[in-house]
Amino acid sequence: MKKYERAIDHELTQRLTGNAREVEIMLNDYRTTLQQRRERYLRDPSLTYHLSMGDGATVRSVANTWIRTDDTSSLTFFNREGRMLASVFKDDKGVVRSFMPGQDAVFLSAKYMAEVKEKQEVGVAEYSDARKLNLIVITQVNNGAGRLIGYMEQVIDVNQAYLTKIKNRLKVELILFKDNGDMVAASHPDFYLYKKGFFKDYFHPQKDLFFDLNVRGNPYGFLVYPIDWGISKFYMALGASKSESAAVLRNVNIAFMTVVGAVVMLLILTILVTSSWVLKPLYDLVDALQSFESQEQAVTIPVKNDTEIGLLTESFNEMSKKIWTARSDLRKKITELESANRELKDTQTKLVHSAKMVSLGQLVAGVAHELNNPIGFIYSNMTYLRDYGDKLIKLVETAEKDVTKLPDLKEEYEFDYIVKDMPKLISSCQDGARRTRDIVLGLRNFSRLEEAKLQEIDLHQSLDTTLNLLQGEIKGRVEIHRQYEPTPHIHCYASQINQVFMNILSNAVQAIDGPGHVWISTMPLKDYKAKDSKNKSGWVQISIQDSGKGMSAETIDKIFDPFFTTKGVGQGTGLGLSISYGIVQNHGGEVQVRSEVGVGTEFIVILPVYPPVQEKNTQLTS
Repeated sequence: MKKYERAIDHELTQRLTGNAREVEIMLNDYRTTLQQRRERYLRDPSLTYHLSMGDGATVRSVANTWIRTDDTSSLTFFNREGRMLASVFKDDKGVVRSFMPGQDAVFLSAKYMAEVKEKQEVGVAEYSDARKLNLIVITQVNNGAGRLIGYMEQVIDVNQAYLTKIKNRLKVELILFKDNGDMVAASHPDFYLYKKGFFKDYFHPQKDLFFDLNVRGNPYGFLVYPIDWGISKFYMALGASKSESAAVLRNVNIAFMTVVGAVVMLLILTILVTSSWVLKPLYDLVDALQSFESQEQAVTIPVKNDTEIGLLTESFNEMSKKIWTARSDLRKKITELESANRELKDTQTKLVHSAKMVSLGQLVAGVAHELNNPIGFIYSNMTYLRDYGDKLIKLVETAEKDVTKLPDLKEEYEFDYIVKDMPKLISSCQDGARRTRDIVLGLRNFSRLEEAKLQEIDLHQSLDTTLNLLQGEIKGRVEIHRQYEPTPHIHCYASQINQVFMNILSNAVQAIDGPGHVWISTMPLKDYKAKDSKNKSGWVQISIQDSGKGMSAETIDKIFDPFFTTKGVGQGTGLGLSISYGIVQNHGGEVQVRSEVGVGTEFIVILPVYPPVQEKNTQLTS
């Protein structure tokens, strides 16, 4: 019976394999057609000219004409940097529509661009939520001189309608899967009723790619066939009915199960009579196993005979002693590990405190430099004010004692000059005192030591306060550009957020050799949703971009690692960005980095208006 069933499955597998190859040939023909049409399009000088000029409107108009006579679902064109210029596509009703990106640029995947530059053309399979598979061909577009001027993307949609055509032609059911086993599209609507992940078990490496499935009560045999499309891979399952062979097997099964049932009943009666002398020792062994966890010492069972059960009991006793010994050793190891873990936490706290002290030293040095100027000229002015005061006192005393000497003494003391110069000195001292007050007030607002709980803060005020404290490094060298949009106040630990701004802005200024620019912008985000976040109260984005040296991709991957720094020895601890990343994560936000060597770096901090309810990270606030 098993051989007969395997023979049926083998014959069905051969048939479905031939059908799968036929479908694969059809898809290859589609790709050949795309390549032929692409060659015709790229011979059009109008396309190459307007694509090289970045004229998206004209490119869209030309592509709009082509797609009306083409089986392609979508045509998209990108410039040489991979930025989308225009896209024309057919919607679900076959109506031709177009799209041109506005201020929010759309870029071709860097991975795809690298593949295209190496191979001139690359095929990619992508999936959408609309129950369809997108077969994509991306081609590099060169001008007559062979220089790269852009990229062209052609898309064919493989949806339920397309699968239904193949079903009617080959008389099979079809299902398309991603390479991880998730279903994409199917020819029969019942397949969509299966829960997500149902078919993943059939993609296990140790399992055969042939499986059985009932479709509305009818048994089907399905063959999973892999299909390569360029650098992507997806799977197609083809199924054919097994109703006739199932009926034959059902009759054989009935006869077989009748014989087996009679034999089983006889065996049960035999076992009930002969196994009683075996079960008692086994029950003792089970009881010992169940009490093993609650005992503080090794559990042993008396050996009552020399049979296999006796040998098993001896083995259990030996195993119990070894487990008890291993458990004692394990408790000692756990105690040692807990002690080591406490030491690591203490060391980590000291390192974070050290990094903060370095940052505090740099900040104090800058503030001291800023305070030195106004205090210096206040101090120097006080010498002249004391001299003027002494002279005025002598003039008053002379006027009281001998008025006749007053004119000569006023001329000697240059009384008229004192009258003109003294208000200037007083005004200068007031200006110096005002500047000193502003610096100290900014330092107090930055630290916010009195705020040990969540507070509502104005991000623009926090950014401006941080910039004031960095004036010693910024003044006369770096030009600051602010673009603040109206944003809601956020609830946060204010001193922590100020520390994040200080670390990022300080790095931005230090990354600029000589004169440069720093751009700071803020904006509210309405439709943003962070990973693993249930926050629905709104988000705020802060962008800090500099015109400094920039970073390579390898450096970007490491900048948030503790102790990683690009500064010289003694200039950085490598903990500033690591601490900042932890603070933003603790507030339920995200940090994104974009950088290009020789152009500059942009840090984007995204924070929720209300952070998630969680315990405060004592390490970050210590």
